[in-house]
Amino acid sequence: MMNQLYGNAVVGQSGGPTSAINATLSGVIRGTSQNYGKNIRKLYGMKNGIEGLLREDLVDLSAFFDGSTEKLRLLEQTPAAALGSCRLKLPEPIGDPAFYERLIAIFRKYDIRYFFYIGGNDSMDTVAKLSAYLRTSDYKMRVVGIPKTIDNDLMGTDHTPGFGSAAKYIAVTMQEILRDCAVYRVPAVTVVEMMGRDAGWLTAAAALGRVCGGAEPDLVYLPERPFDPEQFLGDVKEALKRHPNVVVAVSEGVRLSNGRYVGEGVQSGAVDIFGHAYLAGVGKVLEQIVREKIGCKVRSIELNLPQRCGAHLASATDLRESVGVGRAAVRAACGGASGVVMSIQRKSGEPYRVFYSQIPATTVANQIRRVDDRFINAAGNHVTDDCCRYLLPLIQGEVRSVFRKGLPVHLLID
Repeated sequence: MMNQLYGNAVVGQSGGPTSAINATLSGVIRGTSQNYGKNIRKLYGMKNGIEGLLREDLVDLSAFFDGSTEKLRLLEQTPAAALGSCRLKLPEPIGDPAFYERLIAIFRKYDIRYFFYIGGNDSMDTVAKLSAYLRTSDYKMRVVGIPKTIDNDLMGTDHTPGFGSAAKYIAVTMQEILRDCAVYRVPAVTVVEMMGRDAGWLTAAAALGRVCGGAEPDLVYLPERPFDPEQFLGDVKEALKRHPNVVVAVSEGVRLSNGRYVGEGVQSGAVDIFGHAYLAGVGKVLEQIVREKIGCKVRSIELNLPQRCGAHLASATDLRESVGVGRAAVRAACGGASGVVMSIQRKSGEPYRVFYSQIPATTVANQIRRVDDRFINAAGNHVTDDCCRYLLPLIQGEVRSVFRKGLPVHLLID
């Protein structure tokens, strides 16, 4: 048959970790163990992504798991990237063919015919470039990207694995912060900073209490709208008139009208290998503005890493779909797909149902999916009911984790 390609497979994880990326890895392992079409004989794992592949630092996942459902279950509840991660930017194929020939030599050595890469925007750049070079090579293999990012900013997919769990963590944590802030009658402002450089999906999740019978922050600011410090002050003053305990949710990546990040003044100016600025500190900036211009009690809270590693608050829906998209990637590759990224498409909202499909990697790499205009209110300081309705299904379900002596059990791959 034309689609039959026999050999081994390799899988890696790249970019920022999530509490669901290992569930996707589990899906790939489950898919290869079922061996659609008996194409894949052995599955290797790259330690630290493409960097590990270049070092030939591989682990035999087929032998490590050996059909153990208990190990896979523990893997699915383990946060962060069990194989390790990296942020290596691949050169352009036309500019450095020797780099890709080095990769091909490694693929030949281990008879790797299937390459699965779990990651976000920059990881899909790797998938697109490797696929492009392979079209010029006589070595036959298939390359499939599998989405992952808490930022939910990948094009072509309704949402990304990892986002639902991070959104659930934020929604739950915001409910707890709101309860805590409401106990006093002294005027006070609490600014809560969430991750999100270019897209405000995570910060939008702070408002989910609105449709869950809970509370919601007074104000929500996303990177999709220019941030005006004067409007911010006016918004806070109006909120203080309504009640003494004002809570603000803000994305780390909000920018002024001139394009500069609000938090840029407290950063080093350093950027990562992909040219992204290291961001944090907008909460402190807004705290200082309130202190100087309003003078009431004020504090800022940066949720930081727990947003992406809080597996104890994982969304059961997110983990189920993360496993599912991993399985679907194997099925697609064994069926002949290559140079594609898997996507999750919403079939219906009530009842909530999805299906998995494929899109060209070139349409995903280096693109940003921002929060829809219809999800942001006219004033640009909160989200709409439609936004909450879109987000709500993604946080559904609680995960029954395995605990030992009061702590969750995590699986280490060595």
